[in-house]
Amino acid sequence: MSSDYKKQKEDFVSGMTGSTVTHINLISCAALISIYLYNTVQARFPTGKTLPVSWLVLVVPLLLSMTVFANAPALLDFLLTIPVVALLYLPRKDSSTPLPSRAETPVQDESSIQVVTPLPALTTYRAHMMLMTILAILAVDFPVFPRNLAKCESFGVSLMDIGVGSFVFSQGVVSAISLLKNPAYLTSPFLPKLISMTKKVLPILALGLLRVVLVKGTEYPEHESEYGTHWNFFITMALLPILELLLHPIILRVPLSLLAVLISLTQQLNLSVFGFQLFALTAERVGIFSANKEGIISLPGYLAIHIFGLSTGTLILPPSPSYFRRFQRRFSETGSFGLGEQRSYKRRKNAKAAMELFSYTVLWWTCMGLVRGLQIDGKEGVSRRVVNLSYVMWIAAFNTSFILGYLLLDMHFYPEPSKFKKRDVDNSDAVATYKAPVAPSLLDAINKNALVIFLLCNVMTGIINLTMSTMFASNVSATLVLCVYSFSICAVAWAFRRTRLLTF
Repeated sequence: MSSDYKKQKEDFVSGMTGSTVTHINLISCAALISIYLYNTVQARFPTGKTLPVSWLVLVVPLLLSMTVFANAPALLDFLLTIPVVALLYLPRKDSSTPLPSRAETPVQDESSIQVVTPLPALTTYRAHMMLMTILAILAVDFPVFPRNLAKCESFGVSLMDIGVGSFVFSQGVVSAISLLKNPAYLTSPFLPKLISMTKKVLPILALGLLRVVLVKGTEYPEHESEYGTHWNFFITMALLPILELLLHPIILRVPLSLLAVLISLTQQLNLSVFGFQLFALTAERVGIFSANKEGIISLPGYLAIHIFGLSTGTLILPPSPSYFRRFQRRFSETGSFGLGEQRSYKRRKNAKAAMELFSYTVLWWTCMGLVRGLQIDGKEGVSRRVVNLSYVMWIAAFNTSFILGYLLLDMHFYPEPSKFKKRDVDNSDAVATYKAPVAPSLLDAINKNALVIFLLCNVMTGIINLTMSTMFASNVSATLVLCVYSFSICAVAWAFRRTRLLTF
């Protein structure tokens, strides 16, 4: 790669100021509508669970939303609803009303959850987030991807900015599993936990260091103001679970959402009062700390996002949304984890979880509006570069909104048992017709091997950029390349949908 083209490529993705929150939300809504369309299709054509159909319904809308229709996302959303409405007039293949199965989920005693059962809405959310990410990391190199969707230089909101924070939020959600399985883990000795967690994140940290070597060695175009000279997102993701361990004594006694807000406020205090923001934006890179100033200074902000995700995970994953809070309350009162009078559940209380998620969604959007309206973190606006208070609240609001959306879709297509009459439940023939919620097979496959898929996408993105001048490609050729790229990735995920390629 010539030095001139490298400089042009770096300029091509630099200096961006972003778009608007409404614009990003409209683009992202294509993901929700595609799920509605997929479930509507499957209800009428159950044999359509093939890779081409899944790719066409679940992936192509996401690709179009950030390329061809990026400047008119509402039009794409409208066009996607047309086949949905048309299909609703066709009879369902199985017209019988789905009813709850008594044998669907074994009764779980609240005193201990040995297994946290999969939540299809969470699988769909994480897979769609991964799809948006892997599409954007290549699409951004083509002119068909509008510049206002690329990562902002210092301030602003964009589609790629939301992706970075959503990865951290999602990591926090799944981190709740270990706490739900064994809340006593919070009181375990720190050193054994540190050793165990370090072993788990070591592969991700190694990937981060390997990326530094490869980028520097091949002179691949890079954007230093994202994280710094040597720092990258893999390093941030590897450090966050370790930092979470330091907070375990606090998590025992403080509501997670409140803890996340306190960390966010502390981060903003550091940025505004102690000059961290000015240092990150203007200081010269003269030492190892200043060379990686963005990655280091943004770390507490990402930790806040991680805790917001952890809070959401303890809400949607256990049988009851109040499950983890009761453990905290009991420990504060007695110093033990026993719950006294125990409760048993046959299945998750999704309706209650949805109501609480809705409350948090309204709260976080309101907080973001107040932060921006009162300019608490300055007049410049949202900043992913330093992860200021506005950015943290935006990520929390966006992700709780879309997890809620996926959960509501599951509840719509797979109604909860409480919605059926007792006389129907007592009918054993009717009971057998109930089908538990499941994520689309393609999305489940992507989620199962997400890290492998992400690494493969990074390699393919590098190869494509080294073999063609993406910056000068026409919209038609760019769209064709992106279609082939996305289908290839989905084909790999589909081929290994029954196998987990990496476990650590």
